[in-house]
Amino acid sequence: MRFTSEQRLDDDVLERHFTLGEIPGILWTPGSASASTPVPLILVGHPGGLRDMYSRLVVRACHSAAEGFAAATIELPGGGDRPRVADVEEARADLLRALAAGEPVGDDTVDRLVLPLVDQAVPEWRSALDAILALPEIGGPVGYAGGIMGIGIRLAVVEPRISAALLFAGSVVPRALVEEARQVTVPLQVLLQWDDEGNDRQSALDLFDAFGSAEKTLHANMGGHTGVPEFEGDDVNRFFARHLK
Repeated sequence: MRFTSEQRLDDDVLERHFTLGEIPGILWTPGSASASTPVPLILVGHPGGLRDMYSRLVVRACHSAAEGFAAATIELPGGGDRPRVADVEEARADLLRALAAGEPVGDDTVDRLVLPLVDQAVPEWRSALDAILALPEIGGPVGYAGGIMGIGIRLAVVEPRISAALLFAGSVVPRALVEEARQVTVPLQVLLQWDDEGNDRQSALDLFDAFGSAEKTLHANMGGHTGVPEFEGDDVNRFFARHLK
């Protein structure tokens, strides 16, 4: 991991851009973080490139830093300046055509869209976690928040360092990952937009039911995909404070 730039944001939050091999990423640490007082870490998931998502990511990161958490994110395969994944791009086009026509989205399309991203992104997230936890000011435990649901499911299953997860039921999930969700045991908080135009509500409810966690909470709010209420950010901080501190 190589740091390429840094700046000090409001409220004494240090933002450092880095590369992990060819993968860009950003790490935010609160002013309280030091080798003598290492802080917990939240991995900030997202659905796109860092440049396009930056304005939303930095708000989430600073909100976490105010609670005493570091936050980190990396660019997804095929996102931003990274090489496109041809099969995923084709599947995304098929998905958009089906949604525009009001047609059901087939399992094959969902598999081709999500599974290659999960298979590539999860090892990258784990490598980033290795590098970040090697920094003396980052001590864990670790949470995962947001992003593509399938990536969050797989990470929660295979990565033992993740102690809690906040997932957003706003993306399609292959049947194979619904089965994997039964193996998730960490505490969960799931956000669901009741009128999400691109996500089937019943499928999201069935997925929530499938999670194997003994502690799981569903927050359902009225509105479309981008209408998550601001107060959910405070609830997210309280959720992670319970499990990461």
